[in-house]
Amino acid sequence: MSTVIKVENVTKGYRLGQLDRRSFFSDWKKWISGKEELEGDPNAFWALKGVTFDIEAGQIVGILGRNGAGKSTLLKILSMITAPTSGRVRMKGRIASLLEVGTGFHQDYTGRDNVYMNGAILGMSQREVAAKFDEIVAFSGVEQFIDTPVKRYSSGMRVRLAFAVAAHLEAELLMIDEVLAVGDAAFQTKCLGKIGEVAGSGRTVLFVSHNAATIESLCTRGIVLNQGQLSFEGTQSEAIAHYAGLIAPENTRLQDRTDREGTGELRVEEIELRNESGHRTATVRSGENVEFALHFHRATPRDFPRVILRICITTQHGTPIFTQANWLAGDWFGELPERGTFICQIPKLPLPEGTYRIAYRILGQLRGADALDSLENAAQLHVTAGDFFGTGHSIASNLGTALVEGHWRMEKSR
Repeated sequence: MSTVIKVENVTKGYRLGQLDRRSFFSDWKKWISGKEELEGDPNAFWALKGVTFDIEAGQIVGILGRNGAGKSTLLKILSMITAPTSGRVRMKGRIASLLEVGTGFHQDYTGRDNVYMNGAILGMSQREVAAKFDEIVAFSGVEQFIDTPVKRYSSGMRVRLAFAVAAHLEAELLMIDEVLAVGDAAFQTKCLGKIGEVAGSGRTVLFVSHNAATIESLCTRGIVLNQGQLSFEGTQSEAIAHYAGLIAPENTRLQDRTDREGTGELRVEEIELRNESGHRTATVRSGENVEFALHFHRATPRDFPRVILRICITTQHGTPIFTQANWLAGDWFGELPERGTFICQIPKLPLPEGTYRIAYRILGQLRGADALDSLENAAQLHVTAGDFFGTGHSIASNLGTALVEGHWRMEKSR
């Protein structure tokens, strides 16, 4: 495959505070181009620092990172909205970007006018845009308002039309920021399907999102930014695992966490997620058999023949969804080695697509014992959509936090 985006040592800085008028008017060309001298300036803020990577044609690349990591700045540079302070970007092909709600739209023009204007910006003729126009409007779902000025659209309507334009016009490179979060769940699903279709046609997609499950299901590659620097580059699953480590409290490995409770006689040092094939994975699918493997170290010669281990899966806000414990299942571990692994198998994972938290608590015995080890938000659980019901249908996360099997029938009234 050919390289379509080449980013070489790109750095972007901004001067904080107000600009000095004399400095502004004397160096206005440098300021506008982004080439102003910031090195050594105590008021400089570096949004990106020496970022380098290549992207091949046809790849769907997910970009992960905390707020302020530099994701949006990077896409603005790649979309040629702003220039890097230093470094170079080389790209092949026309670019369509969707970075903020209404970006590229003239608020006083109608939806129809904006569709044609965006096509012209991409270098397309009116005839080429006209051939796609009906498909764009149908996808956006704003047919009734297409001749209404965009300033009267809701944010959801604007993002639907903007995405439809970006995805349907003939651009080789499609760049999308977190803006899709504005749309409802049904439209987000529709958009993700379209992005997959676009990539399947050989076009290249860069997709910024905080939703690890979306990155896992949609992308083939992942890039992680942290404090303006390239922190990781690899497969999407590897990138998600790396990002999960970055957002863990204190940014430390589990074995180094200091916010845990317990006597310390036994410590969990790592939580590993395994798929139904028994292989380590960063994500699992709804309805898939999954194993939670808790690797532990026993730091005392004292044995715990009736140790109790409880794991709890919660939402990102800490609300419990379900709890499993070995004593509930009637399973006992017996004599514990100095180092070992507790394994909890959950058949047919009953969670819809989303990102969850894993908490655990270990007791030396069922009642009347202090915790040996206990930790909230010990790890992240990333779940992608799956065929839980075996009917080919998946359930959106906004319809509930758990999946429950059911059987339906009808009875005639007597």
